[in-house]
Amino acid sequence: MLRRILLIVGLLIVAGAVSFWLVTMPKKLPAAVLTAGYRPNLANGEVMFNAGNCSGCHITQGQSDRTQLAGGLKLESPFGTFVAPNISPDPKAGIGAWSELEFVNAVKRGTGRRGEHLYPAFPYASYALMKTSDVRDLFAYMKTLPPSANPSPPHELSFPFNVRLVLGGWKFLYFKPQEFVADPNQSAAWNRGAYLAEGAAHCAECHTPRNALGGPELDKLYAGAPNLEAGGRFATNITSHPKDGVGDWTIEDMAGLLATGMDRCFNEPTGMAGVLASTSKLSAEDNTAIATYIHTLPAKAGNGKHKTC
Repeated sequence: MLRRILLIVGLLIVAGAVSFWLVTMPKKLPAAVLTAGYRPNLANGEVMFNAGNCSGCHITQGQSDRTQLAGGLKLESPFGTFVAPNISPDPKAGIGAWSELEFVNAVKRGTGRRGEHLYPAFPYASYALMKTSDVRDLFAYMKTLPPSANPSPPHELSFPFNVRLVLGGWKFLYFKPQEFVADPNQSAAWNRGAYLAEGAAHCAECHTPRNALGGPELDKLYAGAPNLEAGGRFATNITSHPKDGVGDWTIEDMAGLLATGMDRCFNEPTGMAGVLASTSKLSAEDNTAIATYIHTLPAKAGNGKHKTC
């Protein structure tokens, strides 16, 4: 009898483990997403590069050339320290040997070229909204940038966060990939701004607080995040709340911040230098589009003492 019970328990454990793996295993897009006849648009790739602020994390700290993506930036978090990797086109130290499909899967599914889960410090939860053609253009543009042979240091994470398998559970809870769908009831500018802000620019990734598992608190979307980095910067409330957020800003105020790096009070927002260095390279139309969308975010109270201006 005992042997039968142990056998049943063992089978249940195995079945549970197999089920967990099947549900949480790394997912990949099929090769068919790379449609035939595609020709890279390098200018659009540069737009995606700047909108995504790729250089904000992947340049070496203190470096002035924002096209040298040698990595090395350390991002401290409650889970340990994430180290931004080399994503230059170097074939050994960077992503120069990656295929286009491997890059697309990393960006849109958070799956590395060896089939491993990537940590969501790389904001693929937002990048998944991007059109595959835009990701392909981004990859083509990045291949034109200077290579760097600097090796990528490993992340500094303790158990269990250093076990990538557990990321499958995180993805199961919080990662629901889908491409952006335009709202026919909104203007072209609003939809462009929503696409950039929600996708490539991943604004919510920083401006939304996270729970103990690192999942976004969606009821506080864009309402400000006190733990952007362990003991570090505070990401402000950018909803339309008039007291705690930016509800008293105009679209022109917001677009001006993105274009010049200075808010309407002529201040340089703390911790935004890297982001604004990238948005300053976007067109006036794209910055106005992002501002148009941000201006319509539902008002949410919270963290008023950190109000921008």
